[in-house]
Amino acid sequence: MSDTLQILLAMILYMAAVIGIGVAFARRANKSSDAYFLGGRTLGPWVIAMSAEASDMSGWLLMGLPGVAYWCGISDAAWTAIGLAVGTYLNWLIVSKRLRRYSERAGNAITLPEYFSNRFHEERKVIMTIAAVFILVFFTIYAASCLVTCGKLFSTLFGMPYVPMMIVGAAFVLLYTVLGGFLAESASDFMQAIVMIVALCVVMVLGTSAAGGIGAVVENAKSIPGFFDFFGIATPVMENGAQAVVDGVPQFGEPGRYGLLSIVSCMAWGLGYFGMPQVLLRFMAIREEKELTRSRRIATVWVVISLSVAVFIGVMGRALFPAALTTASDAENVFILLSTNLLPPLLAGFVMAGILAATISSSDSYLLIAASAFAKNLYQGLWRREATDKQVLTVSRITLLTIAAIAMVIALDEDSVIFTIVSFAWAGFGATFGPLMLMSLFWKRTTRAGAIAGMLCGGGMVFFWKLAVRPLGGAWNVYELLPAFLFSLLAIVVVSLLTPAPSAQIRQEFDEVAHRA
Repeated sequence: MSDTLQILLAMILYMAAVIGIGVAFARRANKSSDAYFLGGRTLGPWVIAMSAEASDMSGWLLMGLPGVAYWCGISDAAWTAIGLAVGTYLNWLIVSKRLRRYSERAGNAITLPEYFSNRFHEERKVIMTIAAVFILVFFTIYAASCLVTCGKLFSTLFGMPYVPMMIVGAAFVLLYTVLGGFLAESASDFMQAIVMIVALCVVMVLGTSAAGGIGAVVENAKSIPGFFDFFGIATPVMENGAQAVVDGVPQFGEPGRYGLLSIVSCMAWGLGYFGMPQVLLRFMAIREEKELTRSRRIATVWVVISLSVAVFIGVMGRALFPAALTTASDAENVFILLSTNLLPPLLAGFVMAGILAATISSSDSYLLIAASAFAKNLYQGLWRREATDKQVLTVSRITLLTIAAIAMVIALDEDSVIFTIVSFAWAGFGATFGPLMLMSLFWKRTTRAGAIAGMLCGGGMVFFWKLAVRPLGGAWNVYELLPAFLFSLLAIVVVSLLTPAPSAQIRQEFDEVAHRA
């Protein structure tokens, strides 16, 4: 049996297991829209923790982050990883329990737009509409990043054209998301979180051994100007769109400076967690609030190990294959390159399933949440309030197909850099929902008008800063999440103070939730 066939066989076995989970949960998931979109609030702490992190990290963890470390060294990748680890812990510590409590108190909300709308006792569902629209926009972009990952993975492994391989990946993700909903998604994400961390650790151990040990990897990194520097960044010398290579040695110029502004910009990634729907929904779905403490510990350990190993794999890749990947886009294939060269084909196939796991665990979340935003919040919440659960589920599946089709169009460019696509969508969610989530949970004076202003200002600023301000460079080259998050926070506070205080009933509900802490 050829090497390619063995890799394919291993991945088929993995995909069959994932589809089996979808089929197994299909009957439970289709009992009601509550079961389909939130699992009926029945999930335990291990499933909640592992599925939250797996759905959050996506193929970005195994391809995007190692690719950044391989291309320009540890500074960008490491500071981003530190920000994400801190953000993960704080989100579980500060937000999880109160959101679980408040979402149940606010009309037993099962989606994020529904929670925000019910929190402010909306009659005209303006908050719900704005939130649903932003979810549709940013999750379509997010889903596109996952399809790019699928396309790159299958194209690299099997030597097939990128676009057909991307479409195959999209079809697979759609199949089991349609089948099983949130329950299937969470159960399979639990399995995929295990596959992801095992795959990372196996490749790290074997790669380190092949490179001559940790010392050899570090020495190689130190030999590249700025590569192993937390306060500098390596600068590949480019010729005709690719890194110059002389006698098998990749060429680097003078290292760039990595100052405080760059560090703050990278660590701002951690702010995104406060507005990330796929993580926040897990807080709402756990069966008992008290179990979130255990979930927090599990999630934090998983994230710290996974992020650290992913960054190290990028550094190790430069030691083993210094000139194999000569563009930023190609650099994101370093995990694939290491796996296929270090492992027997059948085992490499299972490790490749780690990338597929990461991609699936995120794209199913993105598609499902986006579908719920349209079907539950717009279709039933605004246009057809008398719609039955069966009608809502039908509309959600049609929406899944539509969003997937748009995401495939966005993902047609095989030169897309996964890290770049994810960073924009991450900023969008973090700035649109993060400040409002914190203020809705912890500031009683937040008003409906303040909530609307915060979402519009945060989401709008992400586009404005990314497209108009950041290209100016210099001090303006700050990750768009940071200014957009602060602008949204300011808008909520100012507009809330300038508008009438919330009703006595809203304030009473807030006090009930706060005092149960």
